Amino acid sequence: MRHATAFLLVLVLAGCVNSRTPQFDARFGQAVNAAKAAQTLDPQAGAKAPRPDGLDGPAANESIQRYRDSFKAPPPTFVIINGAQATGSAR
Repeated sequence: MRHATAFLLVLVLAGCVNSRTPQFDARFGQAVNAAKAAQTLDPQAGAKAPRPDGLDGPAANESIQRYRDSFKAPPPTFVIINGAQATGSAR
């Protein structure tokens, strides 16, 4: 019984030991944060005034309407005639 208690105490105390990888744990997530920072073109973009680049209202509305209408009817299909046919022999 005494040996079983000592063994159980050793197992419990083993769970309290610090991590075996503190050098990795200290830098956990740095690679993801570095990748996000590298992909950010302008971190201050939200603080700047918006620039009126792009389409005006009527042109944007028309392009959106044409985009939505393109899903109502599929585009017409056509047959491609290929004159060059591949043969299996080398010449």
